[in-house]
Amino acid sequence: MIASTQTNHPLAIAQPSQTSKTSIEYACARLKEAGLRITQPRISILNSLINRSVPASIEQIHADLPPDTCDLVTVYRCLAVFQEIGLVRLTYFHNGASAYQLTLTSDTVPPYHVIFKKDNEVQELDAESAAELRAVITKIEDKLRESGHGKVSHIVEFFVDNMPREDILPARRNMQENVQDMIARGTYNVQV
Repeated sequence: MIASTQTNHPLAIAQPSQTSKTSIEYACARLKEAGLRITQPRISILNSLINRSVPASIEQIHADLPPDTCDLVTVYRCLAVFQEIGLVRLTYFHNGASAYQLTLTSDTVPPYHVIFKKDNEVQELDAESAAELRAVITKIEDKLRESGHGKVSHIVEFFVDNMPREDILPARRNMQENVQDMIARGTYNVQV
């Protein structure tokens, strides 16, 4: 049965002469670099992630796949491997469900999201707020590294309800001041 999930798909073959790779070609190259096989289920899962601009649950990704591509367990396993090699970013919905978003390059700045509790709809935080938040988080991460911590990472998501959607992103207090107040009070949590 292994042969039925493996592929000789042209995207699985690295083409060094090509200067601009498509997203699927780049993702397949990352899999090959990590020593992983390019299988049809993995290609289908990657296509699902490429077609989504916001994080998606495993069930949403599985629903995107063509019929009989793979079972839900295979999607779980593939996403765990993708996360391990840095190909996807793990985040969470307000109910604790995992959500995944493709990160094709390591220098890609991860977006911050506003997640609506009622329906798990995801929107990116506005650019100005994201830049302010990123600046404060960078300072915290730098301080942690300076104090001897090795790899430092973080997860930041905003969960909202009972507020009109059109008012959420523009109507905000100065986020940098709020985060700095939290730092001063020691009421922040950084994942190390």
